Amino acid sequence: MNRRGLCLVLAAPSGAGKSSVGRALLATDPSIALSVSATTRAPRPGEVDGVHYHFRSHAEFEAMIGRDELLEHAHVFGRRYGTPRAPVLAALEAGRDVLFDIDWQGHRQLRASLGDDVVGIFLLPPSVGELRRRLEARQQDVPAEIERRMQAARDEIVHWDEFGHVLVNRDFDSTVVAVRTILAAARLARARQPWLPGFVGALMRE
Repeated sequence: MNRRGLCLVLAAPSGAGKSSVGRALLATDPSIALSVSATTRAPRPGEVDGVHYHFRSHAEFEAMIGRDELLEHAHVFGRRYGTPRAPVLAALEAGRDVLFDIDWQGHRQLRASLGDDVVGIFLLPPSVGELRRRLEARQQDVPAEIERRMQAARDEIVHWDEFGHVLVNRDFDSTVVAVRTILAAARLARARQPWLPGFVGALMRE
């Protein structure tokens, strides 16, 4: 009784908690894997090519686009990010779920490529003031960077209504529970279970 896998997209403005929610989901659900994106940004200390990202030059990234090897790609803070097509399609066919930490642009392109295989969740901060507080708590972010991220957050939030599910991240634990609930329901959708017609047919013949 195998099912088709799904793509779970967590999108949110910077500081709204999507990375933390994603890590909590991955830590407690071994049946979902994080999509490894390609990027033109340089590796940070401790990051491994092929594990954290597929690090590519700008020319290599453009070549991937030209060969239609990416399901989606976008500019984020001056860098290129994209999702390699082949591993995602292989996971879906094998009945494995894939988690995506991408923005609204990526979600829109992914939906155009994979349709109902995509389950989108948008996380909203409880307030603009709280979002600013979270960004300021990141000591590496200087004031100019915080202002840039605040404007980017406003630009991101206006796309909230493109997602099938929207959560306000007031309480971290409650948000994680809600995401798990959405994932569980999506896994049980009729379209995810191609074995059902044969099973029901067998029931009717008994």
